[in-house]
Amino acid sequence: MAIGEKALGPDHPDVAASLNNLARLMQEQGDFTEARSLFERALAIFENALGPDHANTATGLNNLASLLHDQGDLAGARPHYERALAIREKALGPHHPTTATTLSNLASLLQAQGDLAGARPLFERALAIFERALGPHHPTTATSLNNLALLLREQGDLAGARPLLERALAIYEKVLGPDHPSTNRIRANLARLLLDSGQPSEAALLGERSLTALEAKLGAAHDWTIRSARVTADAWDALGRTQDAAALRQRFGL
Repeated sequence: MAIGEKALGPDHPDVAASLNNLARLMQEQGDFTEARSLFERALAIFENALGPDHANTATGLNNLASLLHDQGDLAGARPHYERALAIREKALGPHHPTTATTLSNLASLLQAQGDLAGARPLFERALAIFERALGPHHPTTATSLNNLALLLREQGDLAGARPLLERALAIYEKVLGPDHPSTNRIRANLARLLLDSGQPSEAALLGERSLTALEAKLGAAHDWTIRSARVTADAWDALGRTQDAAALRQRFGL
């Protein structure tokens, strides 16, 4: 990046792109303070060099909003997501997959804020875009199905959520394989839904399978593995296997 700054100048859009990449790495490593500084600098460059309504400016806004979201600053993230969405709808069109990604991001934020009614139409619109632009069997479509299903579950619409999760699981199994972590994350989500629906036997089977795969692929300490262990233990409790459930919780520190 230092070479790029020297060759192009510190305010060149290519330097901002490099700053964005470095900021994402810092974010993934948990260094939110450094990541935020880099994202803010990149955004300022994009706005000054390309204008406030450029697609790259929207990328900078989206990235900064994502970081703020991860930090729990939902109020701070929301206007950045909203502005990024407005820019992308205008620059890329309302049916572009990148626009749909921003819709999903904003919907997730609204969901985290407890505005389920506001989040739902955004998730639904994003899903429709992904299905049309990428196809009904694309992994991104499956992720969108999962997002909408989890919102419906939170709203208490278990019957509406189930076919979405089942479809998402089928897509992941076909595209990524039955043992992929993303496949088994969806499998654990479906297990939780079935347990909530009063089907502990089916939930236990899915939970056990997802737990085996996730622990093997990601390790016992990963959040997805822990969630899978929790739903499996809850299903065992519902089936009267209380000793097995207690032992599983103890093993995973639940």
